[in-house]
Amino acid sequence: GEQEGEPEEMNFVKKHAQALKTEGMENTTARLFSNPAGDYGSMVNERVGAGNWEDGRELGDTWAARNSFSYGRKGERGTARPEVLQSLLATTEHIVQEVDSVEYGLTDIQEYYANTGALKNAAQAAQGGKKVACSIVETFGKAAVPRDLDATLRLEYRSKLLNPKWANAMSNQGSGGAYEISQRMTALVGWGATSDFAED
Repeated sequence: GEQEGEPEEMNFVKKHAQALKTEGMENTTARLFSNPAGDYGSMVNERVGAGNWEDGRELGDTWAARNSFSYGRKGERGTARPEVLQSLLATTEHIVQEVDSVEYGLTDIQEYYANTGALKNAAQAAQGGKKVACSIVETFGKAAVPRDLDATLRLEYRSKLLNPKWANAMSNQGSGGAYEISQRMTALVGWGATSDFAED
């Protein structure tokens, strides 16, 4: 919590909250943002799956519009605070995504690119295109070592979708295997659109 007399250099939430307050914003300590109350999803994966986008920035904008609702203290239950979210995105330098399952990775679940990738895109847009770093931390093992997003995606795609043994095994499973291949192809498009990932 906030300590009396604590210097702003030791409390960045306080520092940023004070700066936003001087700009006339309300609830400047808001840090938990999500979808509107009673609603779910960033709608980014729906747009990617339907091909309903022209530019990756549109997907970042969709994420920001869907996740600009603040939750927290003092009865904050989904209050729209896009100006606070945009101010926070403009100061974001690094995003960290935890993966806590050995069974599912970034290319298995569409929500990863729809949220982590689109958050990265939204933060970069809020900073005029400046690159924002993104690390993946796999916490299912003993050594939780952060890895670069692109390196993690490259490893996953090379071990599955681009691995002929995996692709052939999936093809031999009929419709279930075709679905697995399709999901990873859609995720590849989604990661490329939201985070500029490209496999060599």
